[in-house]
Amino acid sequence: MEMEAAAAKQAKESLELAFQMSQILDTGLDRHTLSLLMALCDRGANPEALAALVRELSCAAPPTTAAAAPASSVSNGTAAPAPATASLFPSALRRP
Repeated sequence: MEMEAAAAKQAKESLELAFQMSQILDTGLDRHTLSLLMALCDRGANPEALAALVRELSCAAPPTTAAAAPASSVSNGTAAPAPATASLFPSALRRP
């Protein structure tokens, strides 16, 4: 049990460090997407191939800024808040 807690703490710290580096490098990746990419690397995915895929998806993705994205309206006529960050992966792939 103690080893699991230590491993979970180390994984959380690793993700936080990777996210901070991602922010410094202005990658635009959110924590969730970054954690998915790290998990794929842990499972043997080629990091260079993943980087190429992220670059390709980033170029193909529509702009995510509030000024560039139209506000979606809700049934009561008010604008719904835009998500703070957009993931490269559809929400259907996320775990609850």
